Amino acid sequence: MSDLVRVRRALISVSDKRDLVGFARTLVDHGVEIVSTGGTASALAAQGIPVVPIEQLTGFPEMLDGRVKTLHPRVHGGLLGRRDKPAHVAAMAEHGIAPIDLVCVNLYPFESTIRRDGVRDEEAIENIDIGGPSMIRSAAKNFEHVCVVTDPSQYDRICTDLTNHQGSTTGALRRELASAAFARTAAYDAAISSWFDGRASRDFPHVMTITLAKAGELRYGENPHQGAAAYVVPGSREPSVVGAPLLHGKALSYNNLLDASAALELVQDLVDLPSAATACAIIKHTNPCGAAIGADARATFLAALAGDPVAAFGGIVACSGEVDLSAAEAMTEGDRFLEVVIADSFAPAAFNRLAQRWKNVRLIALGSLRHRVDRPHSLRSVPGGVLVQERDTLPIVATNFEHVAGPVPSAAVLSDAALALTVAKHLKSNAVCICGGGSLWGSGAGQMDRLASCGIAVEKAKGVLAAPGERIPVAGSDAFFPFADGPARLIDAGVRCIVHPGGSKRDAETAALCTERGVTCLLSGSRHFRH
Repeated sequence: MSDLVRVRRALISVSDKRDLVGFARTLVDHGVEIVSTGGTASALAAQGIPVVPIEQLTGFPEMLDGRVKTLHPRVHGGLLGRRDKPAHVAAMAEHGIAPIDLVCVNLYPFESTIRRDGVRDEEAIENIDIGGPSMIRSAAKNFEHVCVVTDPSQYDRICTDLTNHQGSTTGALRRELASAAFARTAAYDAAISSWFDGRASRDFPHVMTITLAKAGELRYGENPHQGAAAYVVPGSREPSVVGAPLLHGKALSYNNLLDASAALELVQDLVDLPSAATACAIIKHTNPCGAAIGADARATFLAALAGDPVAAFGGIVACSGEVDLSAAEAMTEGDRFLEVVIADSFAPAAFNRLAQRWKNVRLIALGSLRHRVDRPHSLRSVPGGVLVQERDTLPIVATNFEHVAGPVPSAAVLSDAALALTVAKHLKSNAVCICGGGSLWGSGAGQMDRLASCGIAVEKAKGVLAAPGERIPVAGSDAFFPFADGPARLIDAGVRCIVHPGGSKRDAETAALCTERGVTCLLSGSRHFRH
């Protein structure tokens, strides 16, 4: 038996009127009668498209400032009635309910309304659509007989179906559009629920509904045997590499997206440091192997590269501001190789230099890398559930550090202490790093004990520690030192300032060691674990 359904009557009520006239003309060309509401009816009539006003169908006027217009049995009966059940057909005929074979509805713009700065509660509430979701759900439930349209991007496929099947829609398309319709109403309700939760000042709602839109499928996940896809948070205004336009190169892989996001987050924190005119981060396996703040893009990139030039091969780079030709020349010099370069923008000559040097390098311009936090929570999946926490957006402010031992730090040392803690915040715990002169020299991360992280940081930084020049080596730790052995290892290697959160029962031992060795010790008071 054929699953084709002839479209004889359509109900159209849309807020987003993109491409609407062309779609409606196609329906009329196929002999479809169009029923419409308010502004949609006026827009269609103004283009000469015949329209039956909704009140003519329902026998009841639009009222209450448009809050009530489609909530009527002649609408929902026309959508929900099953054409294959004689009892339904008889009841519809008895009550004068005409079948509606296609409903085209996109909802009041609630999501875009609440994203506007300074929007009033009253305006947000008036943009909560009631009739629209009701019609969408009715039509989607009865997809075997009704085609439901929720987005202008669907118009072309429906028009093609109608043309290919003499004014009918196929069951496969109707089922697919029904799935999209329920996804749309779920996302809409989730946005409304989240807004109400936000107005109630609940940090963690009783039920957390997360809506994500697929940006695209990926070749595979972390490993070739794992499938993967990337999703975006609809309407987010935060800088993000997920879904960002790719100016050049191959599509980003799962691992590229993880590393590029880590680079973006670190640069966002670095550029907020008072002494940062520009900032650069180089990421490998989500850990910083290079980081620097400086006066210009070229010098800052080279300073970041010096932190670990071996690890930087095949790395991900993020730079605040514009990448100019001089910076691009530094990036492409010799046998250097970068997978991804992210920046606010690229000068045309810099873009050409990078694209010509590496055919597949991914170049992403985000307009601005600076912080703009839309989502207050971070989520992490675990078997059987999700862990939710507030995002770690606590600023690292050097003037808030407590000086507990050793020489009083200079402004330059305080600046490097803030840099060291910022980098440690973005390393996997246990994290220890050594900085100086506005750049990262070496880091140890992801170890099961902090002493091992100290040893790795020293090993990575040993070349510059051997000849620091006028720069004072500063070590930062993401959490307290449980014993003084880690600080001793750093001091023995030449570190002259140590900054850590404090809170250990043995903080006094670390302070005493620093006093004895003439090393500055600072406490930040804030831990920054990253598991």
